Amino acid sequence: MSASLATVAYIGAIILFIMSLGGLSNPETARRGNFLGMAGMALAVVATVLGPRVTAAGIPWIVGALVVGGAIGVIAAKKVQMTQMPELVALMHSLVGLAACLVGFASYVDTSTVFPTPVEKTIHEVEIYVGILIGAVTFSGSIVAFGKLSGRIGGKPLLLPGRHLLNLVGLLVVVYFGYVFLQSHDVNAGMLPLLVMTVIALLFGIHMVMAIGGADMPVVVSMLNSYSGWAAAATGFMLSNDLLIVTGALVGSSGAILSYIMCRAMNRNFISVIAGGFGGGAPAPAGAGGAAQPAGEVVPVSAAETAELLKEAKSVIIVPGYGMAVAQAQHTVFEITKLLRDRGVNIRFGIHPVAGRMPGHMNVLLAEAKVPYDIVLEMDEINEDFPATDVTMVIGANDIVNPAAQDDPTSPIAGMPVLEVWKAKTSIVMKRSMASGYAGVDNPLFYKENNRMLFGDAKKMLDEVLAALRA
Repeated sequence: MSASLATVAYIGAIILFIMSLGGLSNPETARRGNFLGMAGMALAVVATVLGPRVTAAGIPWIVGALVVGGAIGVIAAKKVQMTQMPELVALMHSLVGLAACLVGFASYVDTSTVFPTPVEKTIHEVEIYVGILIGAVTFSGSIVAFGKLSGRIGGKPLLLPGRHLLNLVGLLVVVYFGYVFLQSHDVNAGMLPLLVMTVIALLFGIHMVMAIGGADMPVVVSMLNSYSGWAAAATGFMLSNDLLIVTGALVGSSGAILSYIMCRAMNRNFISVIAGGFGGGAPAPAGAGGAAQPAGEVVPVSAAETAELLKEAKSVIIVPGYGMAVAQAQHTVFEITKLLRDRGVNIRFGIHPVAGRMPGHMNVLLAEAKVPYDIVLEMDEINEDFPATDVTMVIGANDIVNPAAQDDPTSPIAGMPVLEVWKAKTSIVMKRSMASGYAGVDNPLFYKENNRMLFGDAKKMLDEVLAALRA
């Protein structure tokens, strides 16, 4: 394949990637968006493998790598449950960062490239240094995020004394060694500052994500998604590959926009998320400068009583959370939804932007269970409808339905936009226990007069509710 034909194929792949992002912006077109993205990637791989920069001797190695990587991907896709998708996404981000690091070191030790001028050589070395820096932060940060999302590492933030000073010192050291690296006249002299920077970047990635509390993990996932995009773009600069540059920029910018949306949904700014600390422990006792403790009586309800409330309701809103994902109860939720809709009940879903452990987590689960897209509404679309709702069912959600965000200015989540489920005639919260949510903040919703608590595994309880509805 000639260089011109490969360039045309790259342009086609870029167009498909842009169309893919457009399709992914809407649940009804998401499947088509995924297909376009896969088609674009297939075209990009074929154009690269058959392009002028790959020799015939290298093709068997590339094909072998594609077979091994593809096999691992297929196995992972078949074995990984939907509840494990957040940690899988974080793990995929780490591989992008690792690839950027490996490509950076390979580009540096490759002496076959001849630069016409010293300026071009310097620019290439800056690309290598920045690419490895971003890749290392992405790699180690994503590994820690994988550990937190999978439960291997606790959600409580690790707040080291003087952590911001440590980060500043690390940044200054990275800048200094960057200068030393650019002044190096050969590979051997430049390798030491490059390795020192890589170690500092790896430690910074670990420290940054370890300091972020559990409640901010959806922001972390989208942030790492952005980092992986910029790492891919940096790899494109190192390899002089226009497709990687454009694709990485698309992923990086879209991830940054998504991070901003997540932060706005939590009434947080990006700097405060990076600073860390939110969502790791119980609130301080009332009177000690912390949030006021909830007061009232918890009223439990049975599955049969829940079914009776649903039978009598004309309007129902379901608010899913991570508990629904863990229990894998989305299919039972769909059966209940279908049954109630057949009986003329106006049933809809309220989705908070940060519900679950990654952006769009609940939308993916509901789509998998074949819940109609038109009854799945965002928080801003449905919040004003709660006062006219007979029953609101909260399935495994906690922080996103916490009235303390509006009522208690001393609460750690004060000002965070939440789904106002307590304004319905009756709210039913499904939980295993009275434990606080991922943010470590108690929820006054549980003690409100119009609230009922349905304790137990969400799947088991919903199966009982479904059986009672059918009886």
